[in-house]
Amino acid sequence: MNIPVSIIVPTYNAGKEFENLALMIKTQTANIRQVLVIDSSSTDETVNIAQKYGFAVEIIKKSEFGHGKTRQYALEKVKTEIVVFLTQDALLYDEFSIENLVRCLISDEKIAAVYGRQMPYENTGILGKFARLFNYPETSKINSFEDRKEKGIKTTFFSDSFSAYKKTYLMKIGGFPLDVNFSEDTYVAGKLLKAGYKTAYCAEAKVFHSHNLSLIQEYKRYKEIGKFYRQEKWLLETFGKAEGEGLKFVISEAKYLVENGKFYYLPIAFLHNVVKYLGYKGN
Repeated sequence: MNIPVSIIVPTYNAGKEFENLALMIKTQTANIRQVLVIDSSSTDETVNIAQKYGFAVEIIKKSEFGHGKTRQYALEKVKTEIVVFLTQDALLYDEFSIENLVRCLISDEKIAAVYGRQMPYENTGILGKFARLFNYPETSKINSFEDRKEKGIKTTFFSDSFSAYKKTYLMKIGGFPLDVNFSEDTYVAGKLLKAGYKTAYCAEAKVFHSHNLSLIQEYKRYKEIGKFYRQEKWLLETFGKAEGEGLKFVISEAKYLVENGKFYYLPIAFLHNVVKYLGYKGN
């Protein structure tokens, strides 16, 4: 595939593991013209690793980082129409990961953005594994604004841990929001859908990306999510509330644990879900 692609990776103290991602980027069959690392003044070897593999590096102050504004800053730096975003803790699954993602993006003129499938790392606990299976299934899909009637807020689900955009379409809706420091991907997906474009999920394009979150980490994460939706009220007003999707997750998770003989995890899962709810509600 000869379509030129740029890759953007925001980093901060990515550690030695960052070299694994750098190596996988170098194996990709896609036509990668540039890899741009936006580093928030790391104090470890992150910058050295990036430069070792020939990546362009821009260093910003840690205090200047923002999920929306930093991605927009990087977007304006690259020259290609197709732009892929990765996070430092994602690892490309195979040499076709980016090519498969881009093929999905260009398969339909109306598709403005696509995100790939996130597979759990081997050391991920069962709750983290289920979260990946629930949010990143084996079947690809395309979302349009009309789908909100059936899917509600789930229509806007998107992840910049592994995503690709058509830069022209993204810029037409104003690019990444400068004042949104969490869920910038959901924000942009909502704006693109409202503007008449489509978003897509490509199950064939895969990365390893998962977390083992503590109760405190769960609470903080969902507190940020709740804050985001209160700030961007237009999303829930346009696409529907998020509570229904949360209930579906809880029921599916309990079923998954029982079916896999992990019924003793049910109280732990229940506690995690209560903490998520309290965080989301801002309590």
